[in-house]
Amino acid sequence: MKPLKIVAVSAGLGVPSSTRLLADRLAEATRQRVADEPGRAVEVSVVELRDLATDIAHNMVTGFPSPALAEAIEAVTEADGLIAVTPIFTASYSGLFKSFFDVVDNTALIGKPVLIAATGGTARHSLALEHALRPLFAYLRAVVVPTAVYAASEDWGTGGSGPGGALTERIDRAAGELAALALGRAATAPVAEPADDAFDVVPFAEQLAALRAN
Repeated sequence: MKPLKIVAVSAGLGVPSSTRLLADRLAEATRQRVADEPGRAVEVSVVELRDLATDIAHNMVTGFPSPALAEAIEAVTEADGLIAVTPIFTASYSGLFKSFFDVVDNTALIGKPVLIAATGGTARHSLALEHALRPLFAYLRAVVVPTAVYAASEDWGTGGSGPGGALTERIDRAAGELAALALGRAATAPVAEPADDAFDVVPFAEQLAALRAN
């Protein structure tokens, strides 16, 4: 059985970045949920958009991705489950975040389970998850998990990110939803059809003759 692939996309700009921290927390929580399934292996990777900013801009102008950007797009396209995390700027996702998904083929995420998350300086920006991120992935025909995760500055500084904290609870709930959808999608993935030469093709004339004989 192939490992389940979980890919987190982080659009954080700083180093260190609270956006990357949230992406890592969500990825690890999802990994643990998938690993709870007996005999189920999981691979987790993170796409750091900060390192691809110039490549994304060039792709938008030329239409051709660099090798590094092509690798990131392939990882997102082939993922069984996707975690998408952006900082909130001016009440919406960042330009870097949107630009990356603009260069991903708009059919690549059809039916793919996606967990949306964001970071910001104040809890008032949490509505951006519902009026900006969720519609974006609905347009791309992804399957967005019910629980969206928003982390304000206060969530990191008041104990909310610790065991039993409100942020930790949201992370665990969202990770469980993503893991369940990703596992279900993998279980129902279409089986490759056998090659044409695996069938004995009986000419129509012979089939008709056999029917007349009966």
